Amino acid sequence: MIGTQLEPCGVDPVTGFFRDGDCKTGPQDPGSHTICAVMTGEFLEHQRSIGNDLSTPVPHFRFPGLVPGDRWCVTARNWLRAHLDGAAAPVVLASTHAAALDIVPLEILEQYAVDVPHDPGALDV
Repeated sequence: MIGTQLEPCGVDPVTGFFRDGDCKTGPQDPGSHTICAVMTGEFLEHQRSIGNDLSTPVPHFRFPGLVPGDRWCVTARNWLRAHLDGAAAPVVLASTHAAALDIVPLEILEQYAVDVPHDPGALDV
């Protein structure tokens, strides 16, 4: 849960402003990459439509491009914009930094909360 020990968001691909798998933030992160979101096709398309293409690989930044199911630390402002536009991605609260609450109210994040294991392949579907 937000405000407790931050759990890793994702390591395949490695996410976070500091590329350490966590949605930590600091003064060098003006975008507040603090929300651990589970990518959906709708969210990825929305982000592309607002100029934040998360799907296209950028090799010189070691960015593989994201696909639905990937967990990624997104900026609180872009996630909120997706929410307002009806395209928000699910949120892993245990991996979302408390600084996200400076931009997005907890009540909104809780509406999208999911409990996703580190290895989604382990799910029985």
